[in-house]
Amino acid sequence: MCGIYGGIALRSGAKLDASLLNRMGNITAHRGPDDEGTFVSNHVAIGMRRLSIIDLSGGHQPLFNENKRIAAVCNGEIYNFQTLREQLINQGHRFSTHSDSEVVIHLYEQYGETFLHYLNGMYALALWDADKEVLIIARDRLGIKPVYYYLDDHALLFSTEAKALFQFQGLKPRLDNIAVGLYLQFGYVPAPHSIFEGIKKLPVASYIKATQGSFTIQQYWQPDYKQRSYSTDQWKSAIREQLEKSVASQMVSDVPIGAFLSGGIDSSLVVGLMAKHTSQPVKTYAIGFDTQGPAQIYNELPYARQVSDLFGTEHHEIIVKPDIVHLLPKLLWHMDEPVADTAFITTYLVSEFARKDVTVILSGVGGDELFGGYRRYQGEYYNQFYQRIPSWLRKNTILPLARLFPSDRHSKWLNYSRLAKSFLLTADMSFEKRYQSYIEIANEQLRKQLLVNDIDWDSHNIVSDAFQNCASIPALHQLFEIDRLTQLPDDLLMLTDKMTMATSLECRVPLLDHELVELACSM
Repeated sequence: MCGIYGGIALRSGAKLDASLLNRMGNITAHRGPDDEGTFVSNHVAIGMRRLSIIDLSGGHQPLFNENKRIAAVCNGEIYNFQTLREQLINQGHRFSTHSDSEVVIHLYEQYGETFLHYLNGMYALALWDADKEVLIIARDRLGIKPVYYYLDDHALLFSTEAKALFQFQGLKPRLDNIAVGLYLQFGYVPAPHSIFEGIKKLPVASYIKATQGSFTIQQYWQPDYKQRSYSTDQWKSAIREQLEKSVASQMVSDVPIGAFLSGGIDSSLVVGLMAKHTSQPVKTYAIGFDTQGPAQIYNELPYARQVSDLFGTEHHEIIVKPDIVHLLPKLLWHMDEPVADTAFITTYLVSEFARKDVTVILSGVGGDELFGGYRRYQGEYYNQFYQRIPSWLRKNTILPLARLFPSDRHSKWLNYSRLAKSFLLTADMSFEKRYQSYIEIANEQLRKQLLVNDIDWDSHNIVSDAFQNCASIPALHQLFEIDRLTQLPDDLLMLTDKMTMATSLECRVPLLDHELVELACSM
């Protein structure tokens, strides 16, 4: 795990100097306090800050091939590196380290641009091929690791964090009006936008290919939603086998490892499988609230304790205090972009707490998207039955009654009433409008009142674009596909990466192993 950064000068004779890399590295030092490295060759420069996880003494980056004509930096982990390493050695490649990242170099030598197809992991990487004079910048399939970039007539710059790009002379942070509107709509800024004018996010499962004369972005992976004809027992066996494989591969580490535990299905599943694959008690970390009354329904500590007792973990807890408000300026600096999800605060607090003991943490992030855990997935399932009620009865009786339901979260039963009201008021909308109502914070009318009126929001409707691109697959899979491209990488995974790395803690998400994702998409 680390932070990567660099760029390529796009004009003939222009150069990027080492001082720019040093500034970019200094501002992302929290991502990699253990080591730093740079490579500068005329118009190309790449660098990294390293948090040592595997091959602690020998994994210095940038990494090079045998003749030093290919250089690479990699943020994240390649989980199948041992298998790939053996295959590449048998094909004649010589390794100089035991680092998981070195397979990137030799895979590229062996397979060219298709090397990304062989990787199983979470990563943001940059690779310079001096012979072809091409720079490749790639992001993993699910967008677990972020990549920001800036492109003008003079240079292409990239970094794991947006703040590093502003070390480029003359580049100043300015708000992007379209991105602000998207933030007001969704509560996060979806790729390819960022909150900053001129700064873009590389979409998931994509890579940039840049030379002094060209710039392209290409997608290299897309899940296949072709359904498999499995029995229930076959599905249970296949999912369990893939889950165990994913958790086991992500427990490989040369430093102490633990797990976040909320007591929910996702984190409990991860902890249970970790306990199966180690002879030592799993270190688990939970966060909660010391409060009474209605807010107590949000306190998950009792559930986490039950799971800890079940699997015999070494359990640790932290209580959120009201004085955390003083942390907000610091956390927003680390986030780079706004997010209307208070989970970024609790994620930081529990990460800082866990970092006292461990350097790697496993999380259950992604389970709700992968297996339809959100209310909107349940709503789509129930809506197929609701539509069997005669339309005149829905319109003239049920809908007027639903408008009278209270909209309150402050008790279990009031929350059920709120959810029922939301379901009934949107059930007869089109699928696309219904989805937008589930996730939308500010509608188009309000956005036009708050921002300039001349923005054509339809041309920036990422949800509509996503629906058009996946119209041929079943409704529940459409929901996952849209979440996969939007909320998952640009909200949940973004805040998870930024807040864990703010404390120099590596977070792994075994429920988002791409082979498990492909299996779930075929259900």
